[in-house]
Amino acid sequence: MERLSKMRALIVDDFQSATFRTAEIPRPEPTANQVLVRIKASGVNPLDSKIRTGKAPHAKPVLPAVLGTDLAGVIEAVGQDVTTFKVGDEVYGLTGGVGGLQGSLAEFAAVDPDLLAKKPTHFSMREAAALPLVFLTAWEGLVDRANVRDGQKVLVLGGSGGVGHIAVQIAKAHGATVFATASAAKHDMVQQLGAMPIDYRTTSIEQIVQTFTDGRGFDVVYDTVGGSTLDDAFKAVCNYGHVVSSYGWGQHNLMPLSRKSATYSGVFVLLPLLTGKGRAHHGEILRQATQLAEANQLRPVVDPRHFILDTALSAHEAVEQGTAVSKIVIDL
Repeated sequence: MERLSKMRALIVDDFQSATFRTAEIPRPEPTANQVLVRIKASGVNPLDSKIRTGKAPHAKPVLPAVLGTDLAGVIEAVGQDVTTFKVGDEVYGLTGGVGGLQGSLAEFAAVDPDLLAKKPTHFSMREAAALPLVFLTAWEGLVDRANVRDGQKVLVLGGSGGVGHIAVQIAKAHGATVFATASAAKHDMVQQLGAMPIDYRTTSIEQIVQTFTDGRGFDVVYDTVGGSTLDDAFKAVCNYGHVVSSYGWGQHNLMPLSRKSATYSGVFVLLPLLTGKGRAHHGEILRQATQLAEANQLRPVVDPRHFILDTALSAHEAVEQGTAVSKIVIDL
């Protein structure tokens, strides 16, 4: 019985060594308003490795920490006040690894059910675990902020990355004509997802605007890269258009945007986790993801390599080195 009250987890003790320590820690008990999830897969995002190495103070990690933001798994137990899920439900969500909340690099997590949705029935646990953070980030920008819709032209800057390849699919599902910058090696993937691929290394932003919009500009531009790419987004948007960025962390000249009466929205997907407010909306968005997936309009591109808790550091390093094919997942 003793083993049942414990679970295996990876702990980060300090940002200097930035390594994982394997430990047996108490298995969490769900409160009346939580569910206990047996974790089957943990998605890895650039954010996760930045937290581990002390480069993401905005995520407010509390050490020692169990990291891992995304999970997919099976409901093991349900708090007495929870009515939305039952034992045995297969779920996924962006549930922890920030702000002192236990993450998904462990065998179990006690989770706020507002953050969860039932996983798409035909998705593997790996595919489901690859989705939450990137889908929520893409949806908040395109749908909640920019109101992407039928007939628009949408440009995704960084269209083969985690957020980018999901943004392409969301925009397409909403009826937009989608264009995406990517390296030449990723053009086939971007095209298969439904976007016109553009080689950012050989094409200037001015050429992109002229070639694909006759100089008018794009209705919505989603920047997933930041820095000078966000400056390009301001140049690429049309009059009264909308620029969205998940990396708007630098200093930028707003004149190109303002002269077009265009709008800018930043996306900080961790706010509901960090503040406790807006969590139910995250569950709602993931239910939309499940609907899109089950209508065959959404599929994450998952790196074929299989990582486990013992090789989690290698999974993080693959993300840091840029060798990942869109999304890396750790199997539990």
